[in-house]
Amino acid sequence: MIVTVQRCLGRPAVALLMLTALLAVPRPLLAQPASAPSGGEASLVLPDLSSVDFLGVNGSTLLMGGLVVCALGLLFGLATFTQLKNLPVHSSMREVSELIYETCKTYLITQGKFILVLWAFIAVIIAAYFGWLAPIPDKSVAVTLPIILFFSLVGIAGSYGVAWFGIRVNTFANSRAAFASLRGKPFPIYAIPLRAGMSIGMLLISVELFLMLCILLFIPRDYAGACFIGFAIGESLGAAALRIAGGIFTKIADIGSDLMKIVFNIKEDDARNPGVIADCVGDNAGDSVGPSADGFETYGVTGVALITYILLAVHGETVQVQLLVWIFVMRIMMIVASGLSYFINEAMAKARYAAADKMNFEAPLTSLVWLTSIVSVAITYVVSYLLIPTLGDGTLWWKLSTVITCGTLAGAIIPELVKVFTSTESSHVREVVSSSREGGPSLNILSGFVAGNFSAYWLGLSIASLMGIAYYVSIWGPSLSSLMTAAPVFAFGLVAFGFLGMGPVTIAVDSYGPVTDNAQSVFELSVIETVPGIKESLKREHGFDVRFERAKDLLEENDGAGNTFKATAKPVLIGTAVVGSTTMTFSIIMSLTGDLTHDVDKLSILHPPFLLGLIVGGAVIYWFTGAATQAVSTGAYRAVEFIKANIKLDTGATKASVSDSKKVVAICTQYAQKGMFNIFLTVFFSTLAFAFLEPFFFIGYLISIALFGLFQAIFMANAGGAWDNAKKIVEVELKQKGTPLHAATVVGDTVGDPFKDTSSVAMNPVIKFTTLFGLLAVSLAVRLSVDQGPMLGHVLAAIFFGLSTIFVWRSFYGMRIGSGD
Repeated sequence: MIVTVQRCLGRPAVALLMLTALLAVPRPLLAQPASAPSGGEASLVLPDLSSVDFLGVNGSTLLMGGLVVCALGLLFGLATFTQLKNLPVHSSMREVSELIYETCKTYLITQGKFILVLWAFIAVIIAAYFGWLAPIPDKSVAVTLPIILFFSLVGIAGSYGVAWFGIRVNTFANSRAAFASLRGKPFPIYAIPLRAGMSIGMLLISVELFLMLCILLFIPRDYAGACFIGFAIGESLGAAALRIAGGIFTKIADIGSDLMKIVFNIKEDDARNPGVIADCVGDNAGDSVGPSADGFETYGVTGVALITYILLAVHGETVQVQLLVWIFVMRIMMIVASGLSYFINEAMAKARYAAADKMNFEAPLTSLVWLTSIVSVAITYVVSYLLIPTLGDGTLWWKLSTVITCGTLAGAIIPELVKVFTSTESSHVREVVSSSREGGPSLNILSGFVAGNFSAYWLGLSIASLMGIAYYVSIWGPSLSSLMTAAPVFAFGLVAFGFLGMGPVTIAVDSYGPVTDNAQSVFELSVIETVPGIKESLKREHGFDVRFERAKDLLEENDGAGNTFKATAKPVLIGTAVVGSTTMTFSIIMSLTGDLTHDVDKLSILHPPFLLGLIVGGAVIYWFTGAATQAVSTGAYRAVEFIKANIKLDTGATKASVSDSKKVVAICTQYAQKGMFNIFLTVFFSTLAFAFLEPFFFIGYLISIALFGLFQAIFMANAGGAWDNAKKIVEVELKQKGTPLHAATVVGDTVGDPFKDTSSVAMNPVIKFTTLFGLLAVSLAVRLSVDQGPMLGHVLAAIFFGLSTIFVWRSFYGMRIGSGD
């Protein structure tokens, strides 16, 4: 019978029917909270920040100064943008970078429209909850609902806007760095990408903090909770969509372009390869647009999580004000710390390397990260002592500073551990090269797996150690526990906050990678070496002798440093997602247990729904990993198919046609959107289904996706980084392009591409979006259960799960090669 139904309705429908039948089986009534939250976190009222003085100034006035710092950060970003635009560049290189930008712009416009379609799904849930089932008490729905929806659009606009700024800056910087390489000096091609990255980092953090300060200072206190929730949901949606789609796009293009090196034995970024422009666009879509939107969302959601915790768990309005003002002053000062550290480090790097013929590109980037960490830690203790010297028993200023320091140090320690497994100097990466000599692609891939697995072990221990230190500091003495419920949870939130303490610098070293990658491509695509009289004209117009071969060597070497530092930022962001989601999950726990007064025993593996939620969360992480990779593999198949049929190597052409290049871009965009749509709707409906099934099942689910996601992401990101830089060693250091060794490392790199730039990196926004959207979903489920009885919730859970399985099916079987994809 099941077979007959399956043939008529399809497998997803069968799954829906089976789950509905399962839920209809009589069983003990699952415990539900006695009452549902009214308005949830959006109904929280902020305390009056002007009611407490700091250094003789009330809290609101003090934070007004933060708006000035944000304005200076914006000015830095825009001024750097102008400086990059005005740097010298040859017309052949500028034309290539402008083509990349125009194609990126088309991609972003398409994605922007698509995000608005996805927003419509979220808007329906927001409207149903705040407009119908649980309106905010004593507030007009006609006022509160538009506010929440408006600020969700503001959040999307923020993520989208900084992503657009990022690609514009990077596409200026790539051609300018390529041109600077012609002098044969390494320092300029280090300084230009880093300057571009700092421009993005300073503007991104300043915009995010400016928006949050505006909500905090200018929105009426009883509406601010709604604004923060709407803002966080919007930026989380924007980041998740751009990160997922960008990761799929970039790896379709990268694999399609890289495989041509083996198939036709052509050089890297051969201008005749129509996949190269798509690869360059992908570098920006995946490694610039995605991280920029992701970074913006990470700062916002972590801030909202801490605000929510303080309002829910901290006793006394005065203490709430002290902690809120302290946290936001810390965020303001971290912008100052990053800017100050950049200028100091750049002065030292210039003095050391400006005239050098050789430099270790990783060295000044490493010193920048550590300098910023040290300056941030020092500022944290000083400012905490000045602002909250009498908080609690008088020791909290240094205890809270120590907890944040655990996160700030993690922002420097984690990159160092990542470099152990991904740097071109790493013994693990060299082991990948050595194993490839005799074992070819097979042992190359196995060695990369080893590096990724070991990295997950060491990074997991380091994160646990730092969180453990924060935990013990939080319970040291009665002072912190006397001010709030579950003080260790607040400590974990502050660790996540500290992870982000070097925000602009973290974003800068991450953005360094796509510029260095694009600079190498722009050099090749410009075919500047074939321009008649180019050496004489450059000597006449710019006053230097061209060194083409030296330039190419420097660009390739710098690309290796870019690969390494792209890898270092990924575990920082995923670690933030996991640690920060702990705080957001606690907000749900507080709501479900009436501030931990009942049903606390349900938060245990002895409560079967909680244990089952832990298992299901892991299953969803593995689905997500496979679904993202499936979109890449099918899209890459189509891209390779097109490129092989249209590449022109025997016609005397020096470049691929623009139309062929745009066709490859169109293929990448098509599969990026299909993959993103299936993944997003699976996550959306799964979150609703599991929230409606049973609230403590959902808590277990949220904890599980965070933990499984952490280790899956670290393993995949660092294995991919090892494979990538193993290829770079063969190309730059060993000079063995076109050999069987090179082919083996290219194959390993194509395996690592979706590992490091698709599946792993997108787990960060997916985890946060699920947790944040879960705040609404579980409140909605509990409200329905109280008002209508549990059966309606279970029926809806079955329906939502059935819908999710449809998109799970589409993400695999509907995306198979030859399935009408």
